[in-house]
Amino acid sequence: MDRALIEQAQRGDKDAYDAIVRAVAPRLYRVAHRIVRDFDAAQDATQLGLVAIWRELPRLRDPDKFDAWAYQLVVRYCLMELRSRRRRLSVVPDGGFEEGRGPLDPSRADDSREVDRRDELERAFRLLTEEQRAVVVLRHYVGLSVAESAEALGIPTGTAASRLHYATRVLRAALEANDRPAAMDGPVA
Repeated sequence: MDRALIEQAQRGDKDAYDAIVRAVAPRLYRVAHRIVRDFDAAQDATQLGLVAIWRELPRLRDPDKFDAWAYQLVVRYCLMELRSRRRRLSVVPDGGFEEGRGPLDPSRADDSREVDRRDELERAFRLLTEEQRAVVVLRHYVGLSVAESAEALGIPTGTAASRLHYATRVLRAALEANDRPAAMDGPVA
């Protein structure tokens, strides 16, 4: 992000802030959606994050750290949304649609294996804690280093590395379990 633009917005320049929003909002939304896995909740978290950015921007000490700081704010609202949703929805029945999800769009022609693999990954991703999910998204989707992810989340680098390590183990185990032949899952005759 352009340091001069951030400094202008810090001084209350609304046009500079609007330019910042146009530049970062799509990225922040994509990160939020990857974490909360729901379009409406991601939009809410992004909006709350953008409001917090405007409110807190004058107190940002280092404009060069704007991106990590902005991710930190949005991730905080994502985690709040996930905790709130967990209180509202204690159980999602099998076979039904989950909150914010509908049937697959029939206009998209997907290879059935691609759809199956994406569903497996989605199920595996849901096994992660919110904190693990946030680190995975920042590291592998946004492309931040472990240290940058830790900074964005406001946690020590070792904690981020640990969460990423355990998240990777959970994802790998879940995906490998799906790849095993069904005959191996049952009792041996």
